[in-house]
Amino acid sequence: MNYIDIILHIDKYLDIIIQQYGLWTYGLLFLIILLETGLVATPFLPGDSLLFAAGTFAARETLNIWWLFFLLSLAAILGDTANYWIGSIIGPKVFRQEKGLFFKKEYLVRTRLFYEKYGAKTIVLARFIPIIRTFAPFVAGIGKMPYPKFILYNMVGGISWVLLFVSGGYYFGGIPFVKKKFSLVIIAIIIISFIPLAWELISHRWHKKKYEIK
Repeated sequence: MNYIDIILHIDKYLDIIIQQYGLWTYGLLFLIILLETGLVATPFLPGDSLLFAAGTFAARETLNIWWLFFLLSLAAILGDTANYWIGSIIGPKVFRQEKGLFFKKEYLVRTRLFYEKYGAKTIVLARFIPIIRTFAPFVAGIGKMPYPKFILYNMVGGISWVLLFVSGGYYFGGIPFVKKKFSLVIIAIIIISFIPLAWELISHRWHKKKYEIK
């Protein structure tokens, strides 16, 4: 069992977990989303794909859709909050390091580019972009964004993110094509979620190159 196999067949693994652990599955899902959003060391944990898969099982009435909305939204909000305070306390020291044990400085730089363009809205927009999602609250903490402002964007982004992907799984997961080609759907979700990041990086490098030529 490897990471890629888990992500591509997350529906099968989630099915096994539900059968073996029952209601404890909610706790596991809560923990994964909490860690994925709350620690800069764990951006590799499933986010979008896990929410979508959970939604498909809610459609089958194996999981309760309302419990998923509530618990996973709470996990997303608490995760970003923890990440914000971690960034506020230890962030400046981390930013000065070229290499870290658990993360790459380039992730912080990419997130900062988003902040330069979108400002505080990055907290909401980053929810839908892997890696940036994990580092956005951390950078917000480093930048000392006023906490009342941060928590507002945090709540809007967290609830919107969970609502979109869990609802997506709930309403589309039962479609025969999606059930049969679930791995392809997960790949599509991953690719689409990375498009904004790729676009920003290409746009930034193009403008930087253009400036250097002048």
